[in-house]
Amino acid sequence: MLSLEGLQIVQDDFRLEADLTLAAGARIAVIGPSGAGKSTLLGAIAGFQPAQAGRILWHGDRIDTLPPGRRPLSMLFQDQNLFPHLTVAQNLGLGLDPSLRRVDHRAVDAVLERVGLSGLSARKPAQLSGGQQSRAALARCLLRARPILLLDEPFAALGPALKAEMLALLAETAGPALVLMVTHDPGDARAFADQTVLVAEGRAEPARPTATLLDHPPPALAAYLGQG
Repeated sequence: MLSLEGLQIVQDDFRLEADLTLAAGARIAVIGPSGAGKSTLLGAIAGFQPAQAGRILWHGDRIDTLPPGRRPLSMLFQDQNLFPHLTVAQNLGLGLDPSLRRVDHRAVDAVLERVGLSGLSARKPAQLSGGQQSRAALARCLLRARPILLLDEPFAALGPALKAEMLALLAETAGPALVLMVTHDPGDARAFADQTVLVAEGRAEPARPTATLLDHPPPALAAYLGQG
């Protein structure tokens, strides 16, 4: 269980507050207007964004006092963060050992097979299609096998068919991990997430059933969706 207790993030005139609890293994979308703080929320959970007040707990233990690398999570960004000078296998291996000296190559091959990239371990990112790069970036997160997976619009640049394919792959491979996925597309939220966190007007609201939230949106979400 991931709990954000009295969390406050303040940057100049920007302020975001959160009090919410998310169950282990849940599939959660994070949606809201541009600039509302969706990526900031994930950054705070990951440890990249400092909070001015509050606590972040995983199964009752504080993780907000830990550096990013020691938190029980992996994060996937929109730009995938694949190093162009490294092979696919080396990019994945970084998730296990930044020195690449202690990498279980059988585990790398196994996760590449899970995401449909068998036989491509020696290729560089530039030799992959956009969809294959997304699969490689997801594979690196899966290889780390952390219980929380944060996704900051990682499939936004993909076309509709590829994006739907990646969402299905994510649902199939994420296993018991708690997944929080920032998206600007309500269709993605409906397709992937049973529950959705609305970030708007300075607050990250407790998760609500996705269909209920999108079918009966509060004013801030309705305006964002063009229904106001």
